[in-house]
Amino acid sequence: MMVMCAELAVNKNKGLGWFLFQVYKWIFVIPWFVLLTVVFGTCAILSSYVMTPRKAAFNGVFWARLTAYAAFMRMKIKGREHIDPKQSYVVVVNHQSAFDIIALYGWLGIDFRWVMKQEIRKVPFLGYACYRVGHVYIDRKNQAAAIQSLEAAKERIHSGTSVLFFPEGTRTSSSALKPFKKGAFKMALDLGLPVLPITLSGTDHVMPTKSLDLMPGKVDLVIHPAISTEGMTEDDIETLMQKSFDAINSSLPAEKTTTRV
Repeated sequence: MMVMCAELAVNKNKGLGWFLFQVYKWIFVIPWFVLLTVVFGTCAILSSYVMTPRKAAFNGVFWARLTAYAAFMRMKIKGREHIDPKQSYVVVVNHQSAFDIIALYGWLGIDFRWVMKQEIRKVPFLGYACYRVGHVYIDRKNQAAAIQSLEAAKERIHSGTSVLFFPEGTRTSSSALKPFKKGAFKMALDLGLPVLPITLSGTDHVMPTKSLDLMPGKVDLVIHPAISTEGMTEDDIETLMQKSFDAINSSLPAEKTTTRV
């Protein structure tokens, strides 16, 4: 019965189906998400004292997938063959929704450290758990502190551990790509690491930005071929940004594509 309600809810114009799903969201999905955050956040914190950050971070996979299943979010992954599990990358992803985190943590399938805004550090259980497993907080209002955080993060990026950025810096309201910031690409050049562009599409339907208007839906995660930084210098940063922008843009729906970084 619940699956039937979810299918009916895909379009708000279907009235009753949408209403039933919103009731289901408040009665089950949101309390379930809070419970999962408490349970797996606590597990990540405790396990971080006896395990490596890589193993402790695996709690996030269960947290993300159980959240997605409850919300009837279906995932389709393309391009996994472009990932070398022994290679570290600077991963860059477009940012449409809070559910981007669910999709990436649950299905990307590589060990990575997130570069996230300082405000998330204040979220109970989740914020401290992210800190314990090695994710990187940056204060976007304090450039000197942000640079210091990124410098510290460089020490964690090796032996197949990657670092992940949303290079737009914030979620988009239209789902079209916003201009990229340079931080991710400067780190890739400093460390001599390839950039791995990833496109997410559909999370903005599951939950639009600045909204709790949750809906079931399909999310596409496209992993593009890595972009080598070999032989590049800081003079090539705009070229690297444009190549990454074009790769991510290429898998967005036609009405959401743009042309320049």
